[in-house]
Amino acid sequence: MPPGIQTLADGLAAKATLSPADTGFMLLCSALVMVMTPGLAFFYGGMVRVKSVLNMLMMSFVGLGIVTVLWVLYGFGLAFGNDHGGIIGWRSDFAGLGGIGLTELWGTSGIPVYVFAVFQLMFAVLTPALISGALADRVKFTAWALFTALWVTVVYFPVAHWVWGEGGWLFRLGVIDFAGGTAVHINAGAAALGVLLVVGRRIGFRKDPMRPHNLPLVMLGAGLLWFGWFGFNSGSWLGNSDGVGAVAFVNTQVATAAAMLGWLAYEKLRHGAFTTLGAASGAVAGLVAITPACGAVSPLGALAVGAVAGVLCALAVGLKYKLGYDDSLDVIGVHLVGGVVGSLLVGLFATGGVQSTARGLFHGGGLGQLGKQTLGVVAVLLYSFVVSYALAKGVDRLMGFRVAEDEEITGVDRTAHAETAYDFTGAGGGAHRVPAAALGALGGPAPTHGTDTEKVDA
Repeated sequence: MPPGIQTLADGLAAKATLSPADTGFMLLCSALVMVMTPGLAFFYGGMVRVKSVLNMLMMSFVGLGIVTVLWVLYGFGLAFGNDHGGIIGWRSDFAGLGGIGLTELWGTSGIPVYVFAVFQLMFAVLTPALISGALADRVKFTAWALFTALWVTVVYFPVAHWVWGEGGWLFRLGVIDFAGGTAVHINAGAAALGVLLVVGRRIGFRKDPMRPHNLPLVMLGAGLLWFGWFGFNSGSWLGNSDGVGAVAFVNTQVATAAAMLGWLAYEKLRHGAFTTLGAASGAVAGLVAITPACGAVSPLGALAVGAVAGVLCALAVGLKYKLGYDDSLDVIGVHLVGGVVGSLLVGLFATGGVQSTARGLFHGGGLGQLGKQTLGVVAVLLYSFVVSYALAKGVDRLMGFRVAEDEEITGVDRTAHAETAYDFTGAGGGAHRVPAAALGALGGPAPTHGTDTEKVDA
């Protein structure tokens, strides 16, 4: 992603002018990236049990409110303002987005600063929402909202500057992250691991069935993510006058398809069936892995990135049962592992003929780029894990991060939001009784105390 605000010297040298075509293209890409957050909400919402659907949707949607406000107040300045030591940025006229000229351009890109700011805002909104999938069924909504605000401030904004900001230390080093393999996916996956170690396992983990309650909703969410990801990736070149954005678009499609097929092949060999959940998860794994690499590899390289990610992410998802950590919706297995795979494979498959001249090992570039990619992966992973763990500990001590046991058993939809996702009577209003067998089929809790019914609020 081309970073950097246009200085007077840059402007005199480059003579950048506003491009209506690139501006319109980037506004469209911004809207596509915004759709990814509701898409993620549906993807996660279908994967949880029926008693947590609304809470899962809300954990994504609330970021559209919290992160937008913080981005306008100070987030954009911290991430993309003038560099301070390679660690953080700041420009006072970015605070409140009040000191930006109507046609002031972002670098030499030909798009207004406002357009770049709103495009990057959508990335900032999506990233903490990714973390929420690891915490399904068991956290306080108020604690999650506070954590989101703290996390984007202390983790996401600085890391975005490291990777994409002009002067950011990873950017200066030459780490390639076209659209967010480190800044978004490794960042969110490492944070998820840190937080879930504080929050702990769900009641009944590895004992009770915790199947997805609505697989069509999962497929809808995956489709929306796939659709929005074209803006996420191809828009990250901030225009397409040189064809790089078109290559990113093609690579996004190719890698996602390969990853889906790779996951399904593994699933058939390992478990004997092709599942819709596997198809959706494989597609997301491919989208994650190609994100850092889509501007550096050829379509054949994208095939390799997707296929490797599909198989490795499928393998990684099963580790939570062996290692005993309760990553509810496989954020670590898909986003952390997929982000690491895609970022490292840049060091092997970069052709040197798309976004930059940097070449990977398989294209005559030696081990130099792989070393840079490895350093970027390790730095972001460790920083995000450690700081996220500390933030979660602080929130837990301040207000308690996890809901009470009886609230978790009842379901956070009813206890936190006073609603349920489905009206089983079709009439609405009041409480009614549902056969326990039907409730179990919808992913609800198993019967308790020897009864054959559960009381559910409509």
